[in-house]
Amino acid sequence: MRLSAEPAYVLHTRPWRETSLLVEALSEQHGRIGLIARGVQGPKRQVLRAALQPFQYIRVDALLRGELARLIAAEAVDAAPRLHGEAALAGFYINELLLRLVPRGDPFPELFDLYGRTRAELDGDNLAWTLRRFERDLLEALGSGFDWRVDADGVAIDPAARYRLDAEQGPRRLLSDRGHGERNAAATGRALLALADDVVPQASDLPGLRHVMRSVLVHHLGPRGLKSWEMLAELSRVSVKREPGPVAE
Repeated sequence: MRLSAEPAYVLHTRPWRETSLLVEALSEQHGRIGLIARGVQGPKRQVLRAALQPFQYIRVDALLRGELARLIAAEAVDAAPRLHGEAALAGFYINELLLRLVPRGDPFPELFDLYGRTRAELDGDNLAWTLRRFERDLLEALGSGFDWRVDADGVAIDPAARYRLDAEQGPRRLLSDRGHGERNAAATGRALLALADDVVPQASDLPGLRHVMRSVLVHHLGPRGLKSWEMLAELSRVSVKREPGPVAE
């Protein structure tokens, strides 16, 4: 199959043999694709290498044979966002989620659009909320999303209650006699309804929302976690030692 001027976002690039690169990209019509870019070392190929950096929006010509495609040409469509600090870590996180959860070759046009929107928001003011929305929409696109307005028993979400997320069945209300630690790791009903309405929740609701969304992602990822989570944990430890304060995730 020939791909011609196929829009795509670069997710990850690594060396392939001596002079080539293996590029993972999220394309508009063909989902996640693996591209072999041959002979890209050397000064004459600098423009091509620049176009194959993570977060770059490109148009691709490639010949798809089996699981991998041979890259023929790639052209940058715009300038990739210059991400630093927590925004760069967040970008690494969404790319890693896509690499781990989206199989190659399955078309997901909604994911292509989702990535473009999230990419544009990574340097915004509410990074944690941007990531929660991305996780919500990623699960929905993969067929693992929830109705955020009702719990697993079909009962309307109570804004004042707390919920955990069952990866298969959705929100489950916590009983009032649950321990303090379990309640702290749960999300408020108010936060779940904010996800349903796509409105920014109260700042105090974001940590619980992060905990429950991660529990669902862990279920789908299996026993091997994400490198970005390890990096975040290390960054949090360093931040606490230097100056206490929140680290966005």
